[in-house]
Amino acid sequence: MLSSSAAPSTGISSKLARIVALVCAITFALPGTSGTAADTAAPAKHSANGTYELNAGLDGEIYPVFANYASLMSSTRRKWGTISVKVTNPTSEVLRNRIVVQIPGWSDPEIQPIELGPRESHTYLFAPTLLQRAYQNREIAAATATMTATDSSGQIIDQETTPVRLRSVDDLYWGHDFEYASFVASWVTPHDPAVEQLLSRAKEFMPGRRLPGYESHNPAVQDRSTLLQASAIYRALHEQGVSYVKSSMTLGDHEDFSERIRMPAESLNHFSANCIDGAVLYAAIFENLGMGPVIVLVPGHAFVGVRMAPMSGQYLYIETSLTGRTSFAQSLASARRTMAKFQPSEFIRIDVRQARTDGIYPMPSPDPAPRTPVLDASRTLGHPGS
Repeated sequence: MLSSSAAPSTGISSKLARIVALVCAITFALPGTSGTAADTAAPAKHSANGTYELNAGLDGEIYPVFANYASLMSSTRRKWGTISVKVTNPTSEVLRNRIVVQIPGWSDPEIQPIELGPRESHTYLFAPTLLQRAYQNREIAAATATMTATDSSGQIIDQETTPVRLRSVDDLYWGHDFEYASFVASWVTPHDPAVEQLLSRAKEFMPGRRLPGYESHNPAVQDRSTLLQASAIYRALHEQGVSYVKSSMTLGDHEDFSERIRMPAESLNHFSANCIDGAVLYAAIFENLGMGPVIVLVPGHAFVGVRMAPMSGQYLYIETSLTGRTSFAQSLASARRTMAKFQPSEFIRIDVRQARTDGIYPMPSPDPAPRTPVLDASRTLGHPGS
């Protein structure tokens, strides 16, 4: 989060200190997406064919992360959408029409039939699937949301447009009290080719050249294995040259509650990650292995944890911002010191597996192919954690 009170070494606002309970589950009342708030709305037109009022985004801004989430749900299950159309039937007859919504050049069309009884009103929620172009966009971009209503014969009875701004794929709106923190799991992309390549390097630093994830039913053996795998991943990232670069500023409205987060492929391809970038990167790597990552937010900072074993209540926490700068053991010690500074009520712990259950899946990667160099595992390694 970028705000006047943000800690200079991290990208997370100190406003997080106001949180008094863990916020790990998804919420469904994103302001401006339900059509109930006065955001960017086209003026309603009254006719015998109904009244149509078009609203788009959060104060006219569309975040790809929320659009992706809503588009993966059926229209009947959505609690909010990217675009909403409030339809009112002022007549004494049943209104049966069809609505098509689209962001031309940025999305596919979405079609919904409508049926309203006499003098009824209903808000229809749309989340047209964004095109790949939207997931490659890293700056705010102007666009237009369109709505076309047709009757049963296909005749156009109303058309509306409203200007919108497409936010960068990297932008996350945390919400005023970090109520949308769970959506950071959308940045956890376990099957990205760049993540797969990183794992192919990390296995070179494991006994037997294996990264087994959770394999042993012996708790002590599995704890040891989890520690070794985390160390190998840390070492592979060090060898690749990944290290801390803040770069969390973003453009558009809600600057105090929004932040840029790099996708794992971006961090790996450009060898740069701040604390939250590193947390989603490590989480993607652990999730690829079938392990249980968590992303932890505390006032002014973020780090990652991984469950020691499938049913274990114990986690290994890593200070990801130290990657490439100090040893693995020191990164673990730093994470423990950070945790000791805060009360349990000050933590937000996002369990990636729970986020998946809640319907928060990875966003499409903005990078079609990794550009990372190949590690020569045969060369002498000068790693501070070795």
